[in-house]
Amino acid sequence: MNARTTRTLAAALSLTAALALSGCSGDSEPKIAVSGAFMPQPVSDKMAGAFMVIKNNAETADKLTGATSPLSDDLQVHETKDQKMQQVQSMDVPANGELRLERGGNHIMLMGLKSTPKVGDKVTVELRFEKAGPVKVELDVKERTYNAQNSKAH
Repeated sequence: MNARTTRTLAAALSLTAALALSGCSGDSEPKIAVSGAFMPQPVSDKMAGAFMVIKNNAETADKLTGATSPLSDDLQVHETKDQKMQQVQSMDVPANGELRLERGGNHIMLMGLKSTPKVGDKVTVELRFEKAGPVKVELDVKERTYNAQNSKAH
């Protein structure tokens, strides 16, 4: 082999090794998917709720530890127990399972809104997890009475 062929072969082997290593490390990280993300149109600029389903497609459990948004400097993770909501530090997202953030249940509160979004707007929220990297979510601003489970009124 000449020197050029040796360099080309060495570069190809280095690239293959790098890809193999990055592929292995990526498999151990949780894979988070979010669906049905929405925010009912806020009544005022004081607060709004964010609702969605967070699916963990990994073999390892994770935790939702917080969120950020350009719309508010104060996002809180709330759980609802016995019809009372309280702020919590985190919520479990089970391995190969999901965390449902829904009306009347667990949710994210955006406090002290910088503006009041209207129906049809989109609000960006970045979710923070203990193990997975940050996940950006677009919340669709819906009518105040909208409910993802019952999008038709009874």
